Amino acid sequence: MNIKLINKIDKAGLNVFDERFVYGEDIENPDAYMVRSASLLEAEFPAELKAIARAGAGVNNIPLDRCAEQGIVVFNTPGANANGVKELAITALMLASRKITEGIAWASTLTGDDVAKQVEKGKSAFAGPEIMGKTLGVIGLGAIGGPVANAAESLGMKVVGCDPFMTVNAAWHLSRKVAKADTYDELYPQCDYITVHVPSVKDTVGMINAEAIAKMKDGVRIINLSRGNIVVADDILAAIESGKVSCYVTDFPDEKLIGKKNVICIPHLGASTPESEENCAIMAASQLIDYLLDGNIKNSVNYPAISMPRGSKHRIVVLHENIPNMIAQASSVFSAVHINIEHMMSSSKGANGVALFDTNDDVDDSICEKVSAIAGIRKVILL
Repeated sequence: MNIKLINKIDKAGLNVFDERFVYGEDIENPDAYMVRSASLLEAEFPAELKAIARAGAGVNNIPLDRCAEQGIVVFNTPGANANGVKELAITALMLASRKITEGIAWASTLTGDDVAKQVEKGKSAFAGPEIMGKTLGVIGLGAIGGPVANAAESLGMKVVGCDPFMTVNAAWHLSRKVAKADTYDELYPQCDYITVHVPSVKDTVGMINAEAIAKMKDGVRIINLSRGNIVVADDILAAIESGKVSCYVTDFPDEKLIGKKNVICIPHLGASTPESEENCAIMAASQLIDYLLDGNIKNSVNYPAISMPRGSKHRIVVLHENIPNMIAQASSVFSAVHINIEHMMSSSKGANGVALFDTNDDVDDSICEKVSAIAGIRKVILL
């Protein structure tokens, strides 16, 4: 199996691959890509490409729909970098409150033999409130937002969370003291601080805009470690200028935000810890191995999860449109050439579906080609 590395991938992840796999930046005829933040939006994918593993949570650098149409399963690694981002979020809370970055910049300009006196005279310009007793709104309570909520609560904050899509597993790990808001509009007016932990998707792009900010408390402090396009830059700058927003901390600087008053730009450090990079690489590699060897899918963002124990000679993975009669048509090809299916499982997610067929009979590429010729079948993989 050939794995092409689009970015530098942590060695711990590469060590997961055994002698059945060859990896590198110059690999030809790749079965899979491993990528971090490099953009694949304009890339043309080779026909043999079966999977892309993103060593990280965000996948806005990958054309998910186009990959699905070409039968390319895209994986991410939710939770692998969660602790690193959580710690940065707590740091951002402090930075938003205490004018720490401005104070450090000012202190670095002091000269002479009376620095201590200058410090005592000038430090009041950088005073700010403590977070204890203040209310934090957490938008998105998943692998990162949930731990942020718990950590803030343990630091003495009142925490209100809102996540219309919260999973049962996430709910189990959330502190009972975290209050629940049914809507973002319910959360906004309660909070002294708001931190956003949602993916960049159609419904979240630009969600923190002039209309949303108008519903927030005067002087609110906003933290965005998710994706830059979650917050409308022009609207946040206007709100800072008017005093509606006291401070904006983002992990995604751009030309509009750099150097602006009461905007703190962090250079995308959320997952930039050795532990996060190692965890993401290991998870990404492990998911690729499970798919390329056994067809099992976990943490895909464009195809459904599916897993079936392997006990037969061959496994046939069929990726298809989620439309009627796909499984029956594929099965009819197997039965026509007297292939007995020992086990079968199928799953669907939105417009995309996958089926696993296990058999002890001999299967060759010509049979897979017949299945591939069925309208709506995207890719057939023989394992």
